[in-house]
Amino acid sequence: MKAMVVDDSKVARFVLTRMLNELGYDVVEAVDGAQALTTLAENQDCLLALVDWNMPVMNGLELVQAIRQQEALKELKIIMVSTETEMEQVVRAIEAGANEYIMKPFTKDIVFDKMRIIGLDGGA
Repeated sequence: MKAMVVDDSKVARFVLTRMLNELGYDVVEAVDGAQALTTLAENQDCLLALVDWNMPVMNGLELVQAIRQQEALKELKIIMVSTETEMEQVVRAIEAGANEYIMKPFTKDIVFDKMRIIGLDGGA
């Protein structure tokens, strides 16, 4: 199983990657949306993308929109993981194609629960 973590914060990538590794996921990382699209082109077997909203070059919302325009990635589950806490932002992310939304800071239980909600193994 493969997943991708997209965040310009090295610490956030590290934390999320460790969580996913605990569940048996091989994780690829990207620091912004543009790099994520390149990484996804090389890793179309990714089941899940955990995507930050606020990133340079291409933000998370733009990335979600770009992913949803690609037929090859239509099955990819996307969870937006962001400091954006306004309900309007959550709605925008879901409308753009995110399957779920997690507000930072988060716990491992929250991440695993959201994964279960969208039909992925979120651990015990």
